[in-house]
Amino acid sequence: MAKSPLGLPSSLSFDNYVAVVEKTPVFQSFLNTAIVTVFGVGFMVMIGALAAYGMIQKRSRFTSVVGMLLMVAFVIPSQATLIPLYQMEASLGLVNSLLGLIVMYLGGAVFCYFLIVGYMRKLPTEIFEAARLDGASPLRIFWAIVLPLIRPILVTVIVFQTMWVWNDFLYPNVFISSSSKRTIVLQVYNAVGQFTTNWPQFMTLTVIALIPVVIFFILCQRWIVSGLAAGSVKG
Repeated sequence: MAKSPLGLPSSLSFDNYVAVVEKTPVFQSFLNTAIVTVFGVGFMVMIGALAAYGMIQKRSRFTSVVGMLLMVAFVIPSQATLIPLYQMEASLGLVNSLLGLIVMYLGGAVFCYFLIVGYMRKLPTEIFEAARLDGASPLRIFWAIVLPLIRPILVTVIVFQTMWVWNDFLYPNVFISSSSKRTIVLQVYNAVGQFTTNWPQFMTLTVIALIPVVIFFILCQRWIVSGLAAGSVKG
């Protein structure tokens, strides 16, 4: 790197990957990241979808005010609320735990709501009215009718939020202190010291952390454009 930063390697070697696996808890960090990502994104998407469904079904002055409050919450940067959030999690005993980290990511449900509600507005209301006449409850309509119809935007939201949670550094760095509970991104950062940087370990961990999310994005990228395009217009 020092002699030729843009030069190609002289030989193919996987020694750095073997060393990283032997010296760092990569598999534990992968498991921690997977747990936080799966549960965090799952709850975010479900909360956002339910909120959007409630806003569409019960249009009133109250829901309009709630929508405005959600908009205000959406534009407030997360960095501005770190101190009170940390105090709240500390009072509940959730600091330095995967559960506390999952709870922190639930704030991303606001982003899910704004994407999903735009898609739901294009759904024909006649379907809901017919289901009500058949005796279906609101939750039954949501599970059996709404969720299958909004599948494209759900996949789009899942892709966006998965990439955010998997690659996030801010929340794990603030709320996780135990080495056994670090995410894969924190393991990458751990290779950077105060005075020196272990570049082989840093670059190797970076590749290991990026491979799963790149594969996930490639497999789901066709849903991103279709979901956003379908939710951007009405009718």
